Amino acid sequence: MKSRRRPYAEQRPQDLGGGVWSVPVPIPGNPLGYTLVYAIDSPPGPVLIDAGWNHPDAWAALSGGLATLGLDVSTVTGVVVTHFHPDHAGLAGRVREASGAWIAMHESDAALVRLMAEYAGAEHDAFQADMLRRAGADPGEARQVAGERPAPPALPDRELRDGDLVDLPGRKLRAVHTPGHTPGHICLHLEDADRLFTGDHVLPDITPHIGIYPYDRDDIDPLGDFLDSLDRVSELGPLDAFPAHEWIFPDVAARAAEIRHHHEEKLERLRALLAQRPQPLTIWEVAAMMTWNRPWEELPPPLRGMAAGEAAAHLRALEAKGHVRRLSGVDAVRFHALDS
Repeated sequence: MKSRRRPYAEQRPQDLGGGVWSVPVPIPGNPLGYTLVYAIDSPPGPVLIDAGWNHPDAWAALSGGLATLGLDVSTVTGVVVTHFHPDHAGLAGRVREASGAWIAMHESDAALVRLMAEYAGAEHDAFQADMLRRAGADPGEARQVAGERPAPPALPDRELRDGDLVDLPGRKLRAVHTPGHTPGHICLHLEDADRLFTGDHVLPDITPHIGIYPYDRDDIDPLGDFLDSLDRVSELGPLDAFPAHEWIFPDVAARAAEIRHHHEEKLERLRALLAQRPQPLTIWEVAAMMTWNRPWEELPPPLRGMAAGEAAAHLRALEAKGHVRRLSGVDAVRFHALDS
């Protein structure tokens, strides 16, 4: 039976058994509502999987939720970040300040965090404006899409690679590199309990955002990486999934197969749409043609920017498969379909 997504007000810290706990941490002003932060017991002290958004309400929820479960945030020995996004990594630095805990993330996301820390605000604004121009957005809309940039998360103390064991004495927690949502996204396999902490990679009802930035990059294929990562998770078998959003669910392999099918159908629909158009289209025009959770005209400008990133990732995946070709023009990059 399909579960219902419950609002944050109905969420409570939970003892999940086997030395694992969950604490819902709110994401202010975000429809996702909350991040599920997990704590795993070990003799030196608990290790957290993710930490939540850097906000006073989120900190109160995290520290208070741990206390409800009999845990003190000052005893946390480590924070493993599934990926660098602010609703996952935002509070990691504050946990480190309160406890002296180490912070770990995959080396690819660690490189991005270092880049973000070095990037000045004006440089970011100029980068985003040029990216939107090359995607085909008009200048007025481009100014609306560009929003405030969240502060970069704390730099990690430790970098993980695929297959590494997390420093968790008495337990066996292994990093599984699952790029797509971010280049360094990881799932974490608690091998001594057959549980998989999936971050944003596999969620029970929604699918994660898979975008490409800048939109017109042709040297990476994040959607292709994501689909390959879904296959990798499927190979782990029907493990119980502990995601960062929504709810815990059984058989992560079955859900991974559903998500793969969803994207394959979406790619085929997009290929067919492009085949019907006699003229090449910009990324922005393609995004406006695609199906989102509401009509393009009703999407706020920042969400249009995310939709364009996702359209770009689908176009790049089709290009990698030989179904579309890009044309680099003076004003904007355009794509047209090739014969099947």
